[in-house]
Amino acid sequence: MSAAITPLRISDEAKERVRILFMAKHAMWGGGMHPEDGNHAIYHHEVRTTLENLGLNLQFANSYDVLFKRPDVDFVFPLLNRGGFVNSEMVIPTMCNMHRIPYLGAMPFLRGLGDDKSVSKLVATHAGVPTAPWFCYRRGAPVQESDLPPSPDGRWVIKPNASSASWGISDAFDWNGVTNAIADIHGQGHDAIVEPYLDGYDVQCAFITLNNEPTALPMLWYERENTQKLWTYYEKRDLVANTEKASLKRFDHAELAPMIEEFARKYARELLPFDYGRIEFRVDLKTGDINFIEINLNCNLWSEKVMAKAAAEAGFSHADLLETLLAECWRREGLIAAG
Repeated sequence: MSAAITPLRISDEAKERVRILFMAKHAMWGGGMHPEDGNHAIYHHEVRTTLENLGLNLQFANSYDVLFKRPDVDFVFPLLNRGGFVNSEMVIPTMCNMHRIPYLGAMPFLRGLGDDKSVSKLVATHAGVPTAPWFCYRRGAPVQESDLPPSPDGRWVIKPNASSASWGISDAFDWNGVTNAIADIHGQGHDAIVEPYLDGYDVQCAFITLNNEPTALPMLWYERENTQKLWTYYEKRDLVANTEKASLKRFDHAELAPMIEEFARKYARELLPFDYGRIEFRVDLKTGDINFIEINLNCNLWSEKVMAKAAAEAGFSHADLLETLLAECWRREGLIAAG
């Protein structure tokens, strides 16, 4: 299992010298729920507050136009990922590359790879990591039943290929239902990925980069009452009452946990350096089947979500996690000395 790790520290001199631009949709939000984005606004406010309490030299922005010309900063901390258009994950790192400003997280191509669920499964296949059969029905391409992946139980899951927090997810039990779901997603401007429904539990493997190596944090899983029920965007964002109890707990299954961690490590090595990310697997405890679901680079850093919860299991406070991510990235980018 994961070896013990310790937080990295940034000197007071570096905290004062390095000018950081923190970019988030709700960077200026005063706290509390947002009517459309729900707890995402709380998340952005919490990260801002934690960074401020670390004594960092901060500037703030909540839109991309701050990067249309080169800002007077040394580093960008990007959380403005969900821009409301396809491939928005790639915008900030691409513009930072144009201005030659270092930033937290993976390069644009890898951010796009992680945002494309179909391509991320190709990486899993290349790395020898099991994943269920799938097909991505690209917008504007033919929608043919012959491309439908097999589903032994006759149930398919359809979702936007670049969705986050289960936005737009639905299920169907025949080809007519599948095509209707695809048409709805295409009508909203997105590609649609279709997979067989996999029963089981979501096991989350959080990784951070330390000393240029993918470093696993303790694995977590959502222990759910009803594994057959789809978990929606509105439930994940606390915008509707969630009647199902699902608790996030440490996953320490004696046989399956080491296997999952090894799969996750093999996948993570394909993406270095990426600073932080969450690799998700669907695990059937009855059969022992393990399937890669998705990779989320620059995933949610809220203290109530997987990355921070996993870090807490390793003894990290929220501030420890953010300072460690910055320290590792700054060393790699030459903003502070290696050591």
